[in-house]
Amino acid sequence: MNILLLGSGGREHAIAWKLKQSEDCKNLFIAPGNAGTAALGKNLNLSHKDFEAIGQCIRDNSINMLIVGPEAPLVDGIVDHFRAIEEFAHLLIIGPSKKAAALEGSKAFAKAFMAKYSIPTAAYKEFNKESFVEGEEYIKNQNVPIVLKADGLAAGKGVIIAQSTDEALKAFSEMIQDEKFGAAGSKVVIEDFLDGIEMSAFILTDGKNYVQLPSAKDYKRIGEGDTGLNTGGMGALSPVPFADDHFMKKVKAQVIEPTMRGIRDEKFDYVGFVFFGLIKVDNEPFVIEYNCRLGDPETEVIMPRIKDDFLQLLKSSAKKELKDLTCEFNKEACATIMLVSQGYPEAYEKGKVISGLDHNSESLIFHAGTKKSDHTVLTNGGRVIAISSLGNDIKACIEKSLESAEKLDFEGKTYRKDIGYEFY
Repeated sequence: MNILLLGSGGREHAIAWKLKQSEDCKNLFIAPGNAGTAALGKNLNLSHKDFEAIGQCIRDNSINMLIVGPEAPLVDGIVDHFRAIEEFAHLLIIGPSKKAAALEGSKAFAKAFMAKYSIPTAAYKEFNKESFVEGEEYIKNQNVPIVLKADGLAAGKGVIIAQSTDEALKAFSEMIQDEKFGAAGSKVVIEDFLDGIEMSAFILTDGKNYVQLPSAKDYKRIGEGDTGLNTGGMGALSPVPFADDHFMKKVKAQVIEPTMRGIRDEKFDYVGFVFFGLIKVDNEPFVIEYNCRLGDPETEVIMPRIKDDFLQLLKSSAKKELKDLTCEFNKEACATIMLVSQGYPEAYEKGKVISGLDHNSESLIFHAGTKKSDHTVLTNGGRVIAISSLGNDIKACIEKSLESAEKLDFEGKTYRKDIGYEFY
């Protein structure tokens, strides 16, 4: 089977690593990929926005399966584009349609969906430029902290937790009047703040049936003790220590099953992943957000824990044959620590030489923001390397990842040493 995987991050390297374990994976192409994916397949200099160039690549390389890693092309309708072309009728596509991807692409759409199908989430209201004054009055009458979310995709930066009414009013004005997030913030969802502990659940679905994948918890803040600016993710662990069988049964009954009922009832063309961003409040699950793809760095901790042939699960999903299938998990835990560039998530420099990549046999090294120049691997992004380690428990995994983090080096290397700190 010839596979084209779109994306360039740690998520895509982890997916590529898992795909290559399948005997059915003949040729793997990654667009654009990174220095890590180059060792597993062929990197192609293609933009995920260039549907025509992707189509030509599918023709030229006799691609059988297209896997869409990041959210932007899904929200932009890449699945609909290829479904509409008869020449690509044979193509197995992992990713939902544009309409279904609105579950991630529009916070207001997702909230309305959750309300319609009685899925637990924070109370909310939405406002735009026309209802700006009403929004200000609404904020003044709410308790703080309060959460403001840009409706559209804002590269993970469109969520603000305001600690005071003044802060909320300022953020609201910046989003709507100053267009801080551009079109993504033309509509703003304002919702109650939920006080609890967060985690993520994942399923793979064919639109009617699904299999549950391992759950994970990621760490967004740049600083230890969950301080400082939000990032794309500084580390993750799986399984989630507080998500016992009793809690996960609640997640299945109150969140996953009604979401699947909604996907079926709305007749969404949905093949691929549903990412449930959850928060546990008084032992009850609430949905913070949906994503229509796998998370990063969560993928780097869940892929090592999947025992099944992942490519066969993807094929079953694309062929609408997931009924009665399950996904078996490795009993070992896994923890990921992300090495990032100095200055991230704000300004940072690229092009720093990475050393020590060949001296890590204890951990899995997933590349994120890297590129190869001649025979040298250089930094090429804010998040550079994800180090994942398996072990008997979370503490053992983290210690192993920390040891591996010391063996890798590049100028300005930054990472958190307290991933999983709440649990040991």
